[in-house]
Amino acid sequence: MNKSNKFSPEVRERAVRLVQEHRGEYPSLWAAVESIAPKIGCVPQTLLEWVKRAEVDAGARPGTTTAEA
Repeated sequence: MNKSNKFSPEVRERAVRLVQEHRGEYPSLWAAVESIAPKIGCVPQTLLEWVKRAEVDAGARPGTTTAEA
């Protein structure tokens, strides 16, 4: 299945950075994602996947990194 990348890497990085910077202002990660996703123009589930991927790549969450895949 071929997924088109609607969002540039720069937009993804900015969105993830926004979540990480403002995470403490919300009662949960999901609440932060739900608040920020509409500002980026994506659905919360997409932004949550970007955040999880960034955490895996940074070593903050277990999983296979992008480089390993």
